[in-house]
Amino acid sequence: MDRLHRTRILFGNDGIAKLKRASVMVVGCGAVGSFAIEALARTGVGNLILVDFDKVEETNINRQLYALGSTIGKNKVDVAAARIVDINPEIRVNPINLFFDAETNLNEAPDFVIDAIDSVPSKIALYKWCIERNIPFVASMGAARKQDPQQIKLDKLSKTKVCPLASKIRKLARQENLIDFDVVYSTELPNKNFGSTGEFGSVITVTGTFGLLLANYVINRVMLS
Repeated sequence: MDRLHRTRILFGNDGIAKLKRASVMVVGCGAVGSFAIEALARTGVGNLILVDFDKVEETNINRQLYALGSTIGKNKVDVAAARIVDINPEIRVNPINLFFDAETNLNEAPDFVIDAIDSVPSKIALYKWCIERNIPFVASMGAARKQDPQQIKLDKLSKTKVCPLASKIRKLARQENLIDFDVVYSTELPNKNFGSTGEFGSVITVTGTFGLLLANYVINRVMLS
């Protein structure tokens, strides 16, 4: 038996081989991205590219896997890479510490991309980057101010409703003539935000579900390849 024993029972040796060959880039290693990365690593995806510019802060601890008392102040991609190696040292990890925007020109060619970014301009820039390179991707919409994981869905961007972020992305995607694509979003109405800092509240049961659904989408795509 090995680390992937239970996964092999589910997917078979051919499925495990597909996962080990697959390369997935996750952009954003925070609340949503950390759970997507965790699922990909534990399922046996053999090549992971991690992109994020941020450091772990104490306020991340309520919802981010990499946020611990011992990791505060460290680069998220470095903490994520170390955790992946601890999960499975056979995984090839490429941590890239940068802020993805319209000027970014990564020399990477993953099989799939997961968007777990907060910044709207960065999300649009990533979609363009993927489309120009014919790389399939799936995107996270707004997980903040939500409390009910049962209202989280996977659908085309054009089919989304209720989510304010998805509405904004839909408008920008039309302006940029971007093709329709798959997203994870919530149909739950945004909850009240307590506080006056301009930040949105969020809870791990929702952000984690977003991340796991994104990872599951990619894993299923790998199985079909």
